[in-house]
Amino acid sequence: MEHIAETIAVGTAVERIIEPLSISTMRLVKSEDLNHHRTLFAGRSAEWFVEAGFIAVSQLVDPRSAVCLKIHSMQFTKPVNPGQVVSFNAKVAYTGKSSFIVYVSVTVPGLKQVIVEGFISFVHVDAEGKSKQHYIKVIPLNEEDKMLYTRAKELKR
Repeated sequence: MEHIAETIAVGTAVERIIEPLSISTMRLVKSEDLNHHRTLFAGRSAEWFVEAGFIAVSQLVDPRSAVCLKIHSMQFTKPVNPGQVVSFNAKVAYTGKSSFIVYVSVTVPGLKQVIVEGFISFVHVDAEGKSKQHYIKVIPLNEEDKMLYTRAKELKR
């Protein structure tokens, strides 16, 4: 769960400074998830990819106030076959004023190879759908998190 490193008063709000937050979800690849090559359909993978990112963001803000803005990348390195279980590992790598950039990697449990990876942006919104500041700041603590933070920050440009 969330590890708060520090809280700081910012005007009338409180800014939460946290380490990158990670979650994992798992899926069984079934026949209805396949494409015409009998491997995992990219569209189904994208659905699960965004869902994992959304779940990570919803650990920080009310899920009703988060919307997906953009899939920056979703690169496959290996096909996924029916009957395989895949793990979607999502980490909030970077936060802007109202945005979250989440890194998602997909693996097959027991294998170390990442088979899909990429970044997704989400925006924190108010009841009218307008972007709203969330007062959360991610501070990377280890080398992997620092690398992901840098890659995610470059996507903001």
